[in-house]
Amino acid sequence: MRFYSVRFGCLLAFAGFVSFTWIKSIPNHGVSTVQLDLQTLYERLSVAEQLGGEVRKDLSSMLEELKNISKAVNNTHHTTNTTTTTTTNTNNNNISTILSETRKRGDNTSDGQSILQPNMYFYMPHLRQHPESLVPNIKLGQGRRGVSVVMGIPTVKREKQSYLVSTLGSLLYSLTPSQKRDILIIVFVAETDSKYVSSIAELIANNFPTEVLSGLLEVVSPSQYYYPDFSILKETLGDSKDRVKWRTKQNLDFSFLMLYAQDKGTYYVQLEDDIIAKADYLRNMMTYTNEEASKEWLYLEFSQLGFIGKMFRTSDLPMISEFFLMFQRDKPIDWLLDHILWVKVCNPERDVKDCNEQKASLRRRYKPSLFQHVGLHSSLSGKLQHLKDKDFGSQTLFKAHRNPPAALSSSLKVYQGHSLERVYKGEDFFWASSPVKHDYILFNFSQPIHISRYLFRSGNVQHSGDKFFNTTVEVLPSHASALVEAVNGSNSSFQQSEKGFAVIGGFENGVADGEIQEALQPISALRLVVHSDTAVWALLSEILIKV
Repeated sequence: MRFYSVRFGCLLAFAGFVSFTWIKSIPNHGVSTVQLDLQTLYERLSVAEQLGGEVRKDLSSMLEELKNISKAVNNTHHTTNTTTTTTTNTNNNNISTILSETRKRGDNTSDGQSILQPNMYFYMPHLRQHPESLVPNIKLGQGRRGVSVVMGIPTVKREKQSYLVSTLGSLLYSLTPSQKRDILIIVFVAETDSKYVSSIAELIANNFPTEVLSGLLEVVSPSQYYYPDFSILKETLGDSKDRVKWRTKQNLDFSFLMLYAQDKGTYYVQLEDDIIAKADYLRNMMTYTNEEASKEWLYLEFSQLGFIGKMFRTSDLPMISEFFLMFQRDKPIDWLLDHILWVKVCNPERDVKDCNEQKASLRRRYKPSLFQHVGLHSSLSGKLQHLKDKDFGSQTLFKAHRNPPAALSSSLKVYQGHSLERVYKGEDFFWASSPVKHDYILFNFSQPIHISRYLFRSGNVQHSGDKFFNTTVEVLPSHASALVEAVNGSNSSFQQSEKGFAVIGGFENGVADGEIQEALQPISALRLVVHSDTAVWALLSEILIKV
């Protein structure tokens, strides 16, 4: 290396000496010598050009050799580090090996997938001590990928009321079977208390077992080392220490969730754990998204509130999450999202109006809003939120059908005028306090009728948990002999109940839907029978008896 430095210096010195000699030799007078001077200048410039070419060649050669030396040093350093790491971890599982194995499994399942992105250690230097902290703890999940929409819901431990179950119920309530196969809902439990995380996973598994087993619902949490030391944060924007910690942690939570979701679908929708969704929200969302798919935008808005209902292309999530991580301590996440727009399209030399117009082109708004904020108690201790989206409008809480004439009766205690008669006529929903064993709802038809199909839907988007559980659908054939023949038939799937009724179906996930076989026709009465006490209330939002 020292030889090349001396050689390079000598070349520069010689070139400088030639130039200096030429300058000193130029005469200061005599117009008659101009042509001679120009000829001399040309010759000496030619010599200088030749010398410059030789210098460039030498510099290129030196640079190439420097690259080779650098590669050799790096390879030696890498080998040394590898040897040291192998020796240090002889008695333990090597973290790199574990991460490698989990990434390989990640080709087929989300288990073990690291969310490491370039520059992440720069923004979160404490992670260098615990590289395994970027592997999510997957509590529930089947590794679903390739869906159209991924929905991310961060949730935290709240001092007051939790809205998580009702939020999930609202999102799942109106989905069709085909829609359920094409989405993924990720619940990110943003806590490091393993017992609490497990309790949330158990709560979700108990309330939505079908969705968990199918892979529609996932529950993940961060490593205990993911979060930095919040006690050293500086107070900014006039916020208290607690608020700065709250908003910083929120930025980290959303970033983690985005990075985890980035390779699981085409679009990503950011939600919160205290919202409700409009009925048929997913169909409306995808119709609008398909219309806007070919246009340039950063995100689509399906709610005007904060970060709720913002849809991104998953291909943009690494850039967005890196921006959030870069300024995690500085501002709230909805402000940072607006700053991304500013950086992308605003010209500092133009006015605010022009900037807002440019930002609007990357932020497209759908109306009416498809999500409404319902939580009163914020995740920030002591904060009350009275946020409501004015564009959400009224919610459809029941569905009307034309049903055959019948005399209605029930043992359930009706709440505030939400009667059985009104839901049967399509005027309201039926709502009653917690059912107990042997409670019933009875439909006595004025004359025997042929029923081709029945549908009873319990719960609605506002009260998605108020469903009928362990409840059967039973019919009374107009001819007693028909029941005997149907029950005793060789291929019979019917069960005989009390008072001449036959059990033909039951509620699954809050819905009873089926057909009545011809062997039982015509039908004189139909009833719903509860077979166990229920802790929640019961709500019927739809009754269809098709003749």
